[in-house]
Amino acid sequence: MSTILVTHRDDLASKTGMWLFLFTEMLLFGGLFIVYSVYRYRNPVSFHLAAKELSVFIGTLNTIILLVSSTTIAMSITAIQKKNKKLALLLLGTTVILGIAFLVNKYFEWGEHIKEHIYPGSSVLALRGHGDVLFYGLYFFMTGLHALHIIIGLVFILVIATSVYRNKINSENYVLLENSGLYWHLVDLIWIFLFPLFYLIT
Repeated sequence: MSTILVTHRDDLASKTGMWLFLFTEMLLFGGLFIVYSVYRYRNPVSFHLAAKELSVFIGTLNTIILLVSSTTIAMSITAIQKKNKKLALLLLGTTVILGIAFLVNKYFEWGEHIKEHIYPGSSVLALRGHGDVLFYGLYFFMTGLHALHIIIGLVFILVIATSVYRNKINSENYVLLENSGLYWHLVDLIWIFLFPLFYLIT
């Protein structure tokens, strides 16, 4: 007598769990945005001058990179739905490369500030006043936290890409790929708020 094993898959629960997680992430960054707004209101001149020291070019470039990467991961979902595994893997790989490019740009941007001794805890920054200390403290913390989310997202996407390669994710079972797309879109959305707050509102 043969036994047929049926694997139960609850896609709705998986998506609901991801949406709940994303909601908590939005609450976290929403709270940070409020803190930033309050400190900026109390230190308008210092925040204004400090923001002018950031590279709008790099900020804009990173914004474009993340917008394109959100497009490629969305296209990978469509590709897997159409049973085009090769294209899905190519698009996921492109997303990973773009994510790494974002981190490389951020590394060089941070490097310039550190070279000039403008970072939290620096004696040079402390001499510039309380407003500058607050601005750069928030800048390094919030963009650093965002970069951490980028790294987590890249690991998530690589795991998903491996599952696609092994046919564990296919046209009949792609909810995990959708979840990775939702997470990556959140990362993109957070940057859409960070970019104007730090780089453009001068």
